[in-house]
Amino acid sequence: MRVVVDTNVLVSALIRPSGKVGAVLNRLRQGNYTLLYAPVLLEEWVDVLARPRFREKYGVTEDVVKTLLALLMLRGETVFSHKTLSVCRDPQDNKFLEVALAGQADAIVSGDADLLALHPFEDIPIISPAEFLRWLDAEKGLQDFAG
Repeated sequence: MRVVVDTNVLVSALIRPSGKVGAVLNRLRQGNYTLLYAPVLLEEWVDVLARPRFREKYGVTEDVVKTLLALLMLRGETVFSHKTLSVCRDPQDNKFLEVALAGQADAIVSGDADLLALHPFEDIPIISPAEFLRWLDAEKGLQDFAG
């Protein structure tokens, strides 16, 4: 399964690994899906995680960020979009749609109302983290049954 994960989901999963969204990163570690990303998404993730608020409040150190980036490189795939979109209410969110289209994503995972309002986008479901985890569980169940 090829998935684009919104910054809010990725950051929430990192700072609260035992929370509801933490399983999104755990499932990536397990290789349950391929994370699609573009350099612009990596830059945003690093920028957000480098903010003093995250460093101080959540203990997000440089080593934590490096470990996350290593996981993304291991379980992810770099996508280069050559199409610029202007469809989202929040122009900053268009990049997630661009990566999803360029990478032929199976889904976009987000908690952002501006993205969720576009569900589905070009036949790509835009789903919450909880829905995504249920989807992964259902897919795993089918694989176990078939195997």
